[in-house]
Amino acid sequence: MRRLDRWLVLLGLFVATGCIGFLSSRHVWTFDWTRGARASLAPESVAVLDTLRGPVEVVGYISPTGPLREQIAAVLERYTREKKDLTLSFVDPDVDPAASRQLGIAGDGALLVRYQGHEERVESPINERNLSNALERLARGGQRIVAFVTGDGERQADGHANADLGVFMSQVERRGIRAVPLNFSQTQGVPEHTDLVVLASPTAPLPTATVGALVDYVRGGGNLLWMVEPGNDDLGTGALADVLGVRVLPGVLVDGQGSTLNVNDPRIVVVGEYPFHAITRAFRDTTLFPQASALAQVSDHDWAVVPFLRSGERSWTAFGGIDNDKPSTVAFHPETGELKGPLDFGFALNRLSPSPVKSEQRAVIVGDGDFLSNTYVGNGGNRALGERIVDWLLGDDVLVDLPARGAPDRVIALSQEGLNAVTLGFLVALPLVLLGLGVGIAWRRRRR
Repeated sequence: MRRLDRWLVLLGLFVATGCIGFLSSRHVWTFDWTRGARASLAPESVAVLDTLRGPVEVVGYISPTGPLREQIAAVLERYTREKKDLTLSFVDPDVDPAASRQLGIAGDGALLVRYQGHEERVESPINERNLSNALERLARGGQRIVAFVTGDGERQADGHANADLGVFMSQVERRGIRAVPLNFSQTQGVPEHTDLVVLASPTAPLPTATVGALVDYVRGGGNLLWMVEPGNDDLGTGALADVLGVRVLPGVLVDGQGSTLNVNDPRIVVVGEYPFHAITRAFRDTTLFPQASALAQVSDHDWAVVPFLRSGERSWTAFGGIDNDKPSTVAFHPETGELKGPLDFGFALNRLSPSPVKSEQRAVIVGDGDFLSNTYVGNGGNRALGERIVDWLLGDDVLVDLPARGAPDRVIALSQEGLNAVTLGFLVALPLVLLGLGVGIAWRRRRR
């Protein structure tokens, strides 16, 4: 009878094991016992996922060599736990280099998130904050209207010429931004529901009516992106510069720092370090700016002006002509009024909005428009920086601000007395205790 009971118990164990195995193949239970649940998504990220109704596709244009794919998969695993229709796939950018160049992918590749026909690029490093920010921008939906001033030789948003912005804007439009032309000779003022106006490097003097409409737009609380060029500071835009509280300095900004990166033309300003601002936060890509103008801030204005682009120590504003055949021979002549660097050539401005329907007004002035042109937008981080500028102007810079959730016990703080106690305990006391135990055990065995 006892033998039968043992067999029944053994059979029951086998049946229970089989049931558990069957249930584990059908259902998954995950428990996070880490302090602060740091192995799971933060509540802010879960809230963002709850707003996404429908499948989300994450595509990583990452080379199969190296550990980057595994690291990204580990980050995305937390998201797939919360949202089952979020999928991750990888594409080797070397297989189709033409498509990679069109997407502006360089270096270690890119991570794109697609949702309901729109896409967002995840900034580096690939972590929860940056990924949740991209998902939040997609969740907002709706088109943003960006009006490009036309009629006076400006860069065209849909143009294919080298100086136009067609390549950059074709990528930006995938993120729910619609570019429209704005010709003040055909319309009175800036149309309603315009989220941003872009004045992209005009080459002809602006009519008084155009400048007046832009000034009224800024005074009314509108957001503005203004790209200027050397020698184009006398195109009738003085009133616009006055209302913004900035001044375009004469001359071409040259910088010898680019020679360390095999850029032999000092008129191409190479930037690898950026002043702190929301636009450049955690941004480490190198950007190139051909023939830029330095900017200066005018005091006694209600704008908060923060530089986010600055030239190096070896830069200055060159007034004289530069030999195109030997541009590296340009020299600094302070006696002519040339200014020594570092010099700012990118300003981010914000203030309380004069408009009752908005809380904040923003503007950006960059002393170069070539960096987003069809010719240069694919160099380094030019495209990524342009996207950051547009995001900030549209108010998409502060989304999910997640604090770092590292292990709380990674650092042990010990006083000198505590360190001495630990040292004596492990190096002196513990060996003596072990030696004493060994001697005692040997003595007892001998007595037997």
